[in-house]
Amino acid sequence: MKRIGVGLLASWALMASAQARDSLGVFGGWGAFHDAAGPRCYAIAEPTRTSAGKAGWRAFASVGTWPALRVRNQLHIRLSRERAPQAKVYLSIGERRFALVSGKSDAWAQDARMDAAIIAAMRSAATMSVESSSANGRAFADLYVLKGAATAMDAAVLGCAKR
Repeated sequence: MKRIGVGLLASWALMASAQARDSLGVFGGWGAFHDAAGPRCYAIAEPTRTSAGKAGWRAFASVGTWPALRVRNQLHIRLSRERAPQAKVYLSIGERRFALVSGKSDAWAQDARMDAAIIAAMRSAATMSVESSSANGRAFADLYVLKGAATAMDAAVLGCAKR
């Protein structure tokens, strides 16, 4: 339950005003930010390809660090649409496939060990995809290019360490 709480905190923080965040850099398709309100730092990207979702809905993948909570490199996925109540969410990176814990429209690693395995896989792959089924029963997938992800994740960790 604690993992979902931190993930919900990430969702809330991403909606906070741009004035509360400091850019730590943009690396490929990934950005790194420091949010003093948390305080937390995170790397974030939007999918390069997604199934069409609701207007105004923005899917993303983020990897966050909350020093005060002793949380480092925690994955959070905002799906491109709400998933069906019984649908599973899978993250595929290279040859690895991870079954994620999910809410209606968000997903996280099951535990810190899975987060570490996902981060390691992200560092050595070119792309990752998130798959599930939407409320209408149709399968969907969001594709992320990982170029710049490792550097953005490192910048986020260092950005919080310096503060």
